[in-house]
Amino acid sequence: MNSLKQRLGKRLSRYLSEPGHTAGTAEPTRTDLLARVLQTGDVLLVEGTSRVSSAIKYLTQSTWSHAALYVGKSATGESQFLEADMVHGVRLVALSHFNGFHCRICRPASLSVVEREAVCNFAIARVGLQYDMKNIVDLARYLLPNPPVPMRWRRQMLSLGSGDPTRAICSTLVAEAFASVNYPILPTVETLPAVDLLGNPHAGSSRELLHIRHHSLYVPRDFDVSPYFQIVKPTIEVGFDHHFLTWAQASSE
Repeated sequence: MNSLKQRLGKRLSRYLSEPGHTAGTAEPTRTDLLARVLQTGDVLLVEGTSRVSSAIKYLTQSTWSHAALYVGKSATGESQFLEADMVHGVRLVALSHFNGFHCRICRPASLSVVEREAVCNFAIARVGLQYDMKNIVDLARYLLPNPPVPMRWRRQMLSLGSGDPTRAICSTLVAEAFASVNYPILPTVETLPAVDLLGNPHAGSSRELLHIRHHSLYVPRDFDVSPYFQIVKPTIEVGFDHHFLTWAQASSE
């Protein structure tokens, strides 16, 4: 029975990974510019064009359907990313894998070099894990043009997977890697009364206590809207200057 489920899951994965009917909403990002500005630990968000990408974008009301973690250069000098792929599982891919896609770099703002390496090592140790097949089935239910899912329930639709630690989906794996060094993405904030050195309540003031949300509750857009990740735009980073642009001249006719 398990082997039958696996075969059906693989077949469904291949179907969902095929191109859908919609293209990206923006021009593809130049990967040569990405390569010049990437730093270890950056999160690359991708606007996918597959069938399942359409479902994820609808459910999250976002441009982004995929997240990958930049883990540095390979032995041959290529930029490498860790991603969870629906068909191939958790794997390392080259930057060229994202040619032709609209992408965005989200950079953790305050990680030390050691912490960046720890995040990447945590993720790399998961290479070879399989994609959560139950999550695939859950997503497949919502591939209708306008699935009847209330706004408040859409995020939960992406966290219905099996929870099996030997399986992963793209954004949850990346979120789990950052949680391993207690780096916030969109934490739950608890407001408590402030206290003095003796532990007595301090009238008129409060303090915030952050709780790391479970990694299964994260979706790609959370790295975009997080106040703790900087949005890096390669064109600007490499020295954009509008004075050097060449504009077409309007016809006088």
